[in-house]
Amino acid sequence: MSPILVRPVREQLEHDRVIRLLQAKYKRKFDVAINPGNEQTAPVGSGPSPWYPDLVLQERGHKLVGVVEVETAESVNNLEAMSQWVAFGKLRAQFHLYVPASAIDSTRRLCVDLGIPVAEIWAYHSIGDQLRFTLVQKTGPGLPKGSPEPRASAAKPAVNGSSGRSAEKTAAPAPKPAVKKAKAPAPAAKPVPPAKPAPLSKQAPPSKPSAPAKKAAAKKPVPPPAAKAAAAKKTVKPAAAPKAANGKKGAPPAKPVKRR
Repeated sequence: MSPILVRPVREQLEHDRVIRLLQAKYKRKFDVAINPGNEQTAPVGSGPSPWYPDLVLQERGHKLVGVVEVETAESVNNLEAMSQWVAFGKLRAQFHLYVPASAIDSTRRLCVDLGIPVAEIWAYHSIGDQLRFTLVQKTGPGLPKGSPEPRASAAKPAVNGSSGRSAEKTAAPAPKPAVKKAKAPAPAAKPVPPAKPAPLSKQAPPSKPSAPAKKAAAKKPVPPPAAKAAAAKKTVKPAAAPKAANGKKGAPPAKPVKRR
């Protein structure tokens, strides 16, 4: 608990409940020490007046990894931020801050105004008898502060005058930049000469009339009615010579008499 703040009893009970839930959460990876209520069992920092955050996270070798501070609605203010948050942000460890969901905006504004480097900001709210935690902001690195980062192993120098080809094989050659070649201008198109007419011998023969056209030409034109009547008159035979009354043929015409 902050030395300059006295919380109401109900808020203090909720505060200590959140601390114990977080102790079970972080205990899977770290050694966790807590300072609930008025207890001061895990100090942080050197000097005559050390700080006592709500949770102290340590690695298996008792190396400080992070500190966790739990706040309530009454403790999210400028005085609390200047007295504790600034000091926890200067430690060589990650600083995690847990605040109620209703105080998220105030917490962000205080951290920005005072320049407090907070690795993670969490919001908690109660649903019935259960508490839920939500990650709101994460600005810190994934690894704890002060831990050495993995470095790429350097190539070993050649021994006994060897050319060191093994080292050259491990290093991939840098890709050469692609150089685009300028395209040559396309040649001008040659004019196409006009097509010559084909000779008469090679020309295609005239097309033959189709079968329906032949049948139409074969049919004779029908003569008009007047032409039919004239043809009928021509075909009529001359009448036979009348017979004599006695049934004999008539005498033949007299021959002309020749004069002497």
